[in-house]
Amino acid sequence: MEYIILLISLIAIVFGADYLVSGAVAIARKYHVSDFVIGAAIVGVGTSMPELVVSLIGAVQGNSDVAIGNVVGSNIFNVLGILGITGMFFPIAVSRANMRFEIPLCIFVSVVLMLLAFNMFNGDEPVIGRVDGIVLLLFFVYFMWYSFWRDGKNARNEEAGVHEESTPLWIAAVKVLGGLAVLITGCHFFVEEAVVIARNFGVDDAFISITLIACGTSLPELAASVAAAFKKNTQMALGNIVGSNIFNITFILGLSSQISPLHSAGITVVDYAVMIFAAMLPALFGIRGRISRAGGAVMFICYIIYNYYLINNQIV
Repeated sequence: MEYIILLISLIAIVFGADYLVSGAVAIARKYHVSDFVIGAAIVGVGTSMPELVVSLIGAVQGNSDVAIGNVVGSNIFNVLGILGITGMFFPIAVSRANMRFEIPLCIFVSVVLMLLAFNMFNGDEPVIGRVDGIVLLLFFVYFMWYSFWRDGKNARNEEAGVHEESTPLWIAAVKVLGGLAVLITGCHFFVEEAVVIARNFGVDDAFISITLIACGTSLPELAASVAAAFKKNTQMALGNIVGSNIFNITFILGLSSQISPLHSAGITVVDYAVMIFAAMLPALFGIRGRISRAGGAVMFICYIIYNYYLINNQIV
């Protein structure tokens, strides 16, 4: 029965995220927001709703390993798994603006998260406290403000004007609200059943959160990125991943830590290091203006190696 509920929950997550994203994109189009900003600030945030719900549930229940591991694992899977798979089939365009702001910011907040998680600023017990969470939330506010400020200056041009969305505003709003409701419900049951199944196999919470739950809650990112790539809009695919990773760290963990301080004993320095390494790869492979198929393949191979490490070191 657990497997049936898990499958239904995954379907609900995918369809809920699809309606949420399509509604958000329709609203954004009406205000002439550019493709990358739609991917980063609209689609990225929308597809990260499962991670938000899972981490909030983990914080409320006092399960910090789930709250933090979900974010760390999702960020790793987003880049190495999703961007890797997408890049293997569709070379991904990387603009100079991406190299100057979004990608460096993603690397920076990843490093900040590790420093906060291990309290390297004050040497106390490893925990992401409320003050740390406020710092992360301020980074999120800055990211959103700068994205739309820059877009307002530069994107009311042919890139923003070519694509017009004919969906009526009220239908778009219904999609957003309905998609969010389905998403939250699907995530709630997915987390419950995934944890039950994994524990039946003797798997600990840290491993569950950083692999099974992280990949499951990243399914909307996978669907959105592949769909964007099929439509030859790789900027939206890249924006989806980068924006989602920034949102995961700054908003989700920032908000979760306001509910309950997050202890990260089960998430090791290796996991954080892999997350930072993954955040750096788009800058490395995109230095010539695009992530090639070979670059995508290397990312995906790195994800396989990381999971091999987890299987051999984190199952109890």
